[in-house]
Amino acid sequence: MKISAAESVVMEALWRRSPLTSEAIMTEVCEPQGWTDGTVKVLISRLVKKKAVGATADGRRYQYAPLLTREAYVGAESQGLLDRLFQGRLAPLVMHFSEGDKLSDEDIAELKALVERIGK
Repeated sequence: MKISAAESVVMEALWRRSPLTSEAIMTEVCEPQGWTDGTVKVLISRLVKKKAVGATADGRRYQYAPLLTREAYVGAESQGLLDRLFQGRLAPLVMHFSEGDKLSDEDIAELKALVERIGK
């Protein structure tokens, strides 16, 4: 399932707290993004059509909740990035960030601890 960058903003709002009405979603995302209510309604509609978000009738309104977990989304997006840019391999990605001092000392310590834990 492909989720656009704009749709992911709506998803993040729903992952933080759900279910939400369209009005509550608009309150969370319109101003920071500079979007209109109509833009958010279109994004919600797309996400429902993609089955990333479910809609439950609540009187005359709908409550929206994610059907796609954040973990599944991050996993798919991460794998897609690795596949597109690094032939599916993680080491070249880390090497890319290690060049030009892009990794902080904290990042390096976390990577070392991760490698150590994986090696056990």
